[in-house]
Amino acid sequence: MTNEELKGKWNQIKGKVKQKYGSVTDDDLTFAEGKFDEMLGRVQEKTGKTKEQLRKEFGEL
Repeated sequence: MTNEELKGKWNQIKGKVKQKYGSVTDDDLTFAEGKFDEMLGRVQEKTGKTKEQLRKEFGEL
């Protein structure tokens, strides 16, 4: 899933990510234009998954 596709589905995905990973907060999932990779990095730190794994997983939500 590309960054643009993720941005389009983000509000739907955000709630599911918070349910799946309780340690991920709204602040972790908030991102500004151009900060998407930084947001993925924050989620990566909390989950121990790679950015590619997260992109794939987000695409399946």
